[in-house]
Amino acid sequence: MANEGLQQENGRQVEDQKDQQQGGDQGNGKGARTRQDPRRKRHIRFIIIAVLVVAAIAAIPIYFYYSVRESTDDAQIDGHVIPISSRISGRIVSVLVDDNQPVKAGESLVQLDPADYQVAIEQAQAQLLTAQANAVESQANLPLTNINARSNVNVGTTQVNQAKAAVESAQQAVNGARAKVNSAKAQLAQSEANSSRAQKDLARYKDLVNKDEISKQDFDSALAAADANAAEVDSAKSQVIAAQHALDQAIAQVGQAKAQLAMANVQYRQSRQVEPKQIAVSEARYKQSQAQAQQYQAALDQAKLNLSYTIIKAPANGIVSRKTAEPGMQVAAGQQLMSLIPLDSIWVTANFKETQLRHMRVGQLVEIEVDAFGGSRQYRGHIDSIAGASGARFSLLPPENATGNYVKVVQRIPVKIVLDPGENRDHLLRPGMSVIPTVLLNRMDKNY
Repeated sequence: MANEGLQQENGRQVEDQKDQQQGGDQGNGKGARTRQDPRRKRHIRFIIIAVLVVAAIAAIPIYFYYSVRESTDDAQIDGHVIPISSRISGRIVSVLVDDNQPVKAGESLVQLDPADYQVAIEQAQAQLLTAQANAVESQANLPLTNINARSNVNVGTTQVNQAKAAVESAQQAVNGARAKVNSAKAQLAQSEANSSRAQKDLARYKDLVNKDEISKQDFDSALAAADANAAEVDSAKSQVIAAQHALDQAIAQVGQAKAQLAMANVQYRQSRQVEPKQIAVSEARYKQSQAQAQQYQAALDQAKLNLSYTIIKAPANGIVSRKTAEPGMQVAAGQQLMSLIPLDSIWVTANFKETQLRHMRVGQLVEIEVDAFGGSRQYRGHIDSIAGASGARFSLLPPENATGNYVKVVQRIPVKIVLDPGENRDHLLRPGMSVIPTVLLNRMDKNY
């Protein structure tokens, strides 16, 4: 119907043009024929309404399609950059990789000269053997020290008991000597009494013999008895002196025995006091030798680790980049030799406008187009996290909107998008590539 109305309208316009050319200036009456026909107006109105309806019908699915999608071209591939450095100092013997070479985890990258570290291992082994021998010796001396310390205590106890017995024996000897002195003195007193009586009898016999009242024989007997008693007195005095000397010796032996007892007690107390200290010193020496052995064992382990560090290996699968290591170069501990880009763990950092984050949630599915492939391949992923601040807050000079003239600028918030497993199996994506992620606001990953 619309096409027929257009054809009729075109025919009328052609007829009007012909009439105008033939009539010339015949008057304004014929020009009135150019006024619009009511049927023509209805057709035009119908065409406009039809176009609006078609546009509305076409706009509805387009609206619903784009209303649940948010995309940005301010996005790129991100990934880890692992610095490969030496943990020890040394001279590079060989470099086993080149720039942009793919490597596997554990693959050797650089070889350092191992000679110095092999010598360090041998030295540490010798020190460890010496320390272990000292530990064995200290362990063997530990029971011997305990036995010797206990033996000294026992010897001291025996010496104290012997000294006590000697004191008792000396005391008994003093008592015996004192008894002998008393006996000798009693014997002396008796001998003196006998001698005094004999002298008195001799004096009487002398008077009687002068008067011839007794015989000469009786006088001689009395004289002999007086002499014998005098000799007994001298002998008794000698015995008293000898007994007193023996008593003095016994008393001296008692003092000596007591001095030995005191010395034995001192030695016994010293041995009792020294015993735990000797044992403690012996145990401390044993523990010290053990600690020294452990120290040298640690030194040996460190030397072995240093030797293993002479081969620098790849910590993960990736691509070697920015290689600076060259054979013959002297490197220091911590010096970076190259970088490793692991392609198994990459993600997309998309800087969405803050007005686009209204309906974004963690776990929503994302379709990713890579500029390098011209839209020929589409990757899938999901939102892993949303940054805690805008990118401007982490800049070197963050904006201060509270000062000066304020101009509102729509900020962008970094959103981390993780690829689904297996999407980058061929490792075609590289950190830094530009991408266009599209977040599907109405679809969530099944793991969320």
